[in-house]
Amino acid sequence: MENHMPEGTEKRPAVIGVTGGVGSGKSVILEILKEKYGAEIILADEVAHELMEPGQPAYAQICRALGTSFLREDGAIDRPALAALLFSDPKARETVNGTVHPLVWEEVRRRISEAGRRGISLVVVEAALPDEKVHDIYDEMWYVYTSRENRIKRLMEGRGYTREKCESIMASQLSDGEFRRLCRFEIDNNGSLSQAERQIEEIWKDRGRRS
Repeated sequence: MENHMPEGTEKRPAVIGVTGGVGSGKSVILEILKEKYGAEIILADEVAHELMEPGQPAYAQICRALGTSFLREDGAIDRPALAALLFSDPKARETVNGTVHPLVWEEVRRRISEAGRRGISLVVVEAALPDEKVHDIYDEMWYVYTSRENRIKRLMEGRGYTREKCESIMASQLSDGEFRRLCRFEIDNNGSLSQAERQIEEIWKDRGRRS
């Protein structure tokens, strides 16, 4: 049950950033943190999608910058069409990122503050592409590591991707070394659910010893 705090007594929750490449199984880690540790989850990609709906701030800016060729008949953004445009046009991709990312992180900060007002003690923000410019949002970041082949297997089986599509997406993301440089803790997610849970338990104990 959430504890609603009196106005003016907001306490900032602990904030953990969870990141990792496509197919690494971040959703499994998020579910453990939610169910076993009471975390409130914020998905950065989901926030971005909401801000790109008609009437939202990013929608108008993207249409002004790139036109309307990627809109559906009902006026909503056709995400596959926009994704195809961004994949083929680096300048368009840079424009969208420069428009959407600041709005996303502004909204994430607002949601963290709102969680604090409701007495939430732990917020976990999932971001597939961590942005060093906003690392002050997090108290720490965790990297979910899964081998390249396991990620490809999961994506081909779970999402129906071709190997070529998997490799293309992975090539556009950070390397394992870059993820590790940004993160304080690492979870090896190549094994079972219970193995992931045990690693999180150890990290939690380590956090307690350091606090």
